[in-house]
Amino acid sequence: MLLSCREISKSYGSLQVLKGISFDIQEGEFITILGKSGAGKSTLLHLIGTLDNSDHGTIMFDGLDLSKLSKSKLDEFRNQQIGFVFQFHHLLPEFTATENVSLAAMIGGDSAQLAKKKANDLLIRLGLGERLTHKPGQLSGGEQQRVAIARALVNEPRMILADEPTGNLDTQTSREIHDLIKELQQELNLTFIIVTHNTELAALSDRSLYMVDGLLS
Repeated sequence: MLLSCREISKSYGSLQVLKGISFDIQEGEFITILGKSGAGKSTLLHLIGTLDNSDHGTIMFDGLDLSKLSKSKLDEFRNQQIGFVFQFHHLLPEFTATENVSLAAMIGGDSAQLAKKKANDLLIRLGLGERLTHKPGQLSGGEQQRVAIARALVNEPRMILADEPTGNLDTQTSREIHDLIKELQQELNLTFIIVTHNTELAALSDRSLYMVDGLLS
């Protein structure tokens, strides 16, 4: 069992967003979480990714209780074990594709030389071999998302968390990104948890969970 969540709840003021969620995910599984806007999907993803804290419940990662970690240990855990991909790419506009990915590797402790090699190898693997020196403004939306995926992968995490990763892309580009995610899952035995409204992406996953009013079904 890679991830085990038990009775996770979260409120913001008087609004209870998550109401005691429990589920398990095996290593290498590809899970999609679906539901209407405001149902709590992104909140759950942020809690799993240790970007926020739950009010109650436990999140265990490979037997490790994340609530017991100090802030510095959480930062280390997040950097080493989790990759994030968002709807908006959050690439640094003044940096090239290689530099955007390399920066994440250097934050993870790699030397500049090793980080650049890992970044370029990943970008070439993701079909961006001719775009290494291009800045985000010179890339299409799909190419920017591939750079964001490379950045998420560069520290060799065990789990990728993605929030509407194709929500900003056209249909054809979305399908290409969907296929890429499935390939990466199978090739690297990566665990993916993806929040999406896209039924085509959900159909590619091993399992879909539906969130309604702060509960999963």
